[in-house]
Amino acid sequence: MNTEQKLRVTDFFATHPVFSLDEAVEVLTPGGKRKGVVDRLKYHLKTGRLKHVTREIYAVVPPTAASDHFRPDPFLVANTMHPAGVFSHHSALELLGAAHSVWNQCTLYVARCRRPLLLDGTTLRFLELPCPMQTDSRKQQVGARRIERQGRLLEVTGPERTLVEGFSRPLLAGGLEELVRSAAGFTTLDLELLEEVLRRYDMAKLWAATGWFLERFQKPFHVPDALLARMEQHRPRSRAYVERGQRGGLLLGRWNLILPKVLLSPGEPDER
Repeated sequence: MNTEQKLRVTDFFATHPVFSLDEAVEVLTPGGKRKGVVDRLKYHLKTGRLKHVTREIYAVVPPTAASDHFRPDPFLVANTMHPAGVFSHHSALELLGAAHSVWNQCTLYVARCRRPLLLDGTTLRFLELPCPMQTDSRKQQVGARRIERQGRLLEVTGPERTLVEGFSRPLLAGGLEELVRSAAGFTTLDLELLEEVLRRYDMAKLWAATGWFLERFQKPFHVPDALLARMEQHRPRSRAYVERGQRGGLLLGRWNLILPKVLLSPGEPDER
């Protein structure tokens, strides 16, 4: 390998902490042969500079780490596998800086649902993109934003959509208590966007759960009474649990919703 090639590889590793074989071929040998890049990567795998993560996905090992014990960032791995993916649920809470606790799952929406991948103790889950959140044939996502992570821009559901979809599938958000405690830490909520997301999903349970959340945190999120009144009109006709399989809890009459007692603030009105 000549000096120019070494510099090109060094620069590539510095700017691509996790990368695919296709990315390496495109950058290191534009218009060149794939085999030459594969041979180069094999060399760096032997020296411990690289770690093979999964099929045709590699991670650069920091100089102070041993490849055997190094764990690449699961968010970067998932993004490298699916560059157009949108991180969701608890992964969104983490990337938005609101997660109350660290979790051992990384979840993102992709074009087609795929099998989970176990990566160094973290499970990567690939969910199918929800149709209600797609705006056109290009599958642009409603309520998504970009977050920078180690020099790479990751697409993630914003606070509004993360809250609603968390109530839709609480287990993927770490459970109801984790979701509520984390979402309470959002700096702000776009209430118009939140209402748009709810209209697109059009599920009574989601209207009620989100309405209860906004009522509980009405002051910090500056929620007008008129919005709560509109949301109340969409509540379930009969008593409903937020989480499938949930047993017990307290009924919130205004929302016709049964929530675990641990989620209710002291003095919150309820009916047994």
